[in-house]
Amino acid sequence: MKIAAMPPLVKIRSERDQMSAIERRIADFILDNAHLLRDYSSQQLASALGVSQSSVVKFSQKLGFRGYPDLKFSIGQALARNGGDAPAGVPEEPGDAYARLEETLRRSKAAAEEETRLINPRERIEAIVGMLDGAGKVFVCGLGDDGLFAREFAMRLSLLGVLVVHHADPILMMANISAARPGDVLLLFSEFGQLAPLHQLSRQFQACEGKVVSITRHTANPLRAQADAALVVSAHDPAPHVAQLLYRSSLQYLLDFLFVLLCQANPDRHRQLNINLERIQHLIES
Repeated sequence: MKIAAMPPLVKIRSERDQMSAIERRIADFILDNAHLLRDYSSQQLASALGVSQSSVVKFSQKLGFRGYPDLKFSIGQALARNGGDAPAGVPEEPGDAYARLEETLRRSKAAAEEETRLINPRERIEAIVGMLDGAGKVFVCGLGDDGLFAREFAMRLSLLGVLVVHHADPILMMANISAARPGDVLLLFSEFGQLAPLHQLSRQFQACEGKVVSITRHTANPLRAQADAALVVSAHDPAPHVAQLLYRSSLQYLLDFLFVLLCQANPDRHRQLNINLERIQHLIES
């Protein structure tokens, strides 16, 4: 059986939402205890989780591995490549603390962006680019911190000559949805996909025969399930404040790539971008 090209922990995260309850239990343990996995046999892992040994074996095979030892070896290799197997108990020299913290954050952001790239396949990205490029109007909404990304992306779409309707207030956006027509697109930014006002916007927009694209974390959430298409962001770290930074970094990467693809997909859009940037520069210099 061919081993998946996607890194094992990324693959587990990417497929978790489609797993059974027992499979999710195994997946969550592995994701939370990847560094300890080398000390567990399939029987020990099964006993710790209260599942059968065959469940652990079938879980590994479903991911594309020959068996549990193959999965464990692959995870060990991935951790080693990412510096996860540094010798424990080695004292950290005071002079290195700054550099180590800087390097750890840099590598964490790079890993989160790579995971985000892997869980958003090319065909999905290209389909969304096609939806945005062909839309008569693009509606954009995000609340709180998500609103900052929504506002910036709405501005970038405007620079490409896309007719954009942007609101950070769901009530104002609901009023504007009456202008939606078939083929229009609504981009909804919501990190956790749980905000009820955005669900209502999504339903009303779809009732107008528009297409909804959600941008959320790579979790099972109502907004993502309801959307016609979904962009997902990977950002995992034991420290909540670091996980938030990884989310912002990965989301920005994803939006930047989407913008570049839109520039390349339509020469007229690219030409309009250059015209608008020149006009803006003229205003700044005048």
